[in-house]
Amino acid sequence: MSDPTARALRLLSLLQTHRFWGGPELAGRLGVSERTLRRDVDRLRELGYRVVAQPGVAGGYQLESGSTVPPLLLDDDEAVAIAIGLRTAAVQGVGDGEQTSLSALAKLEQVLPRNLRRRVSALQEHTIPAVRNDARVAADLLAQLALACRDHERLRFRYTARSGEETARLVEPHSLVPRDRRWYFVAWDVNREDWRTFRVDRMANVLAIGVRVEPRDLPAEDAADFVMAAHASLSSVRYSAVARLHTTLPEAKDYFGVWAQNATEGPGGTVDWPFGGASIPEMLMGLLWIPPEMEYEVICDDPAVYEALERFADRFGEAVRGAATRRPSPAAGQS
Repeated sequence: MSDPTARALRLLSLLQTHRFWGGPELAGRLGVSERTLRRDVDRLRELGYRVVAQPGVAGGYQLESGSTVPPLLLDDDEAVAIAIGLRTAAVQGVGDGEQTSLSALAKLEQVLPRNLRRRVSALQEHTIPAVRNDARVAADLLAQLALACRDHERLRFRYTARSGEETARLVEPHSLVPRDRRWYFVAWDVNREDWRTFRVDRMANVLAIGVRVEPRDLPAEDAADFVMAAHASLSSVRYSAVARLHTTLPEAKDYFGVWAQNATEGPGGTVDWPFGGASIPEMLMGLLWIPPEMEYEVICDDPAVYEALERFADRFGEAVRGAATRRPSPAAGQS
């Protein structure tokens, strides 16, 4: 093997088995002299690989673990096996490693030759994991979305809402979030000029349009909080009302964060903030979030809610008055 680059790659492939190779055996595998083998080993060391040598008649070479991860060389079968494992971990969910598996999968599939990607897809299609999965998501799609998030590249796709309505979307990707055995795609919707959460299994015809944009700041601590808030607003709400806040919309969004994503401007410079819950007590808990200095009134057409509000106010009033009567008197000398 006369090409030094090809020979170095072949040497690296052999050493990455981490077995101990005798010098003469390794030189024979490469078809070079032991002197040339030593030069090739030195070349790998310059690239960051920790190749240790044992001198003597029984000497040889072995690759040791290092403090960094240098380039990894895989043959075809190894690449396919790793891609299958990463797909299974990403789609099925392995502990807290879904995001890590997806990131690694995206990087690997980006560099796989087309013939190997076909092998991976064929094997995955005919492999049935013995775990529960309520919403199957194509690993190719997850990898495509992960790369778009990394590169901040705009995407077009068709989306089917929970109601069955299908719409065309143009978005700027932000994050992928696994939650409740499903994957959610967080992105800025260009046409609606707002943040949106999409269930990945309801996305189709995803196409990267080649336009890269500057990343936007998500109105939440992280994408997981954003998805959680979106779920809260989309959950089965039996009782609902609107708190008309005497403040501005920017101030409301600054105070409530992602939980104010459905707030709108009300009449007379107010803000209408919808809140609700599966029960009236759960719904009323939302009022506790409103700061004391912010005036508001509750708007609702349900008499049962108004009755509960009156009891809620009376109960808190009694509690406050009772606490005031039991308040200790200031100590002598204190005002």
